[in-house]
Amino acid sequence: MFKLHTNRACLALAAGAVLALGACKKKDAGNTDTGMAATTDTSMKAADTGMVAAPAPAPALTDANIVYILDHANELDSAGGAIAATKGTSADVRAFGKEMMRDHHKLRADGQALAKKLGVTPEAPANDDSKAQMDKTMSLYNGATKGKDFDKAYIDNEVTYHKAVLETATTAMSAAQNPELKNFIQKAAPAIQAHLDNAQSIQSKLK
Repeated sequence: MFKLHTNRACLALAAGAVLALGACKKKDAGNTDTGMAATTDTSMKAADTGMVAAPAPAPALTDANIVYILDHANELDSAGGAIAATKGTSADVRAFGKEMMRDHHKLRADGQALAKKLGVTPEAPANDDSKAQMDKTMSLYNGATKGKDFDKAYIDNEVTYHKAVLETATTAMSAAQNPELKNFIQKAAPAIQAHLDNAQSIQSKLK
């Protein structure tokens, strides 16, 4: 059975928020020199030992970042659904794939129309790797042998994926500056929850 890996930083995707980690303080070169260790002040050594810079605060997502993240999330699920709609063995999996293809295609189109209306150009957050993750997921879907293994792996991934998307939506709603963008995310959230509920129901039947 193949495994699918979701990237929460991408959706996160996400899960939508990209964390900037502070660099760890390098060890004092003198700590490895036995001669220097004897002359180093003990209290200073104790203070230095294990000292790590605190993580930098997560950079705030801009509306351009949010539009980018949501667009890629919808693109991935729509494309994955198209594969499952034809490659799935279970009738439930095929039907779910068609639903994902249809619903996420519409969500993506609506999001792009809103971005155009608001004059917002999608912009990837720092350290975004959604393109690589999408390529990896599509490769796994396309390379998997049709059958029960594909069905279970696809649905397991969809459960994890939609949980991440809901987390992303929460983060995005808090960070969005434009009221219309906030409203768009708020209206989309129930549909994502319904997808998660459906995926979990199918998942329980495949065990």
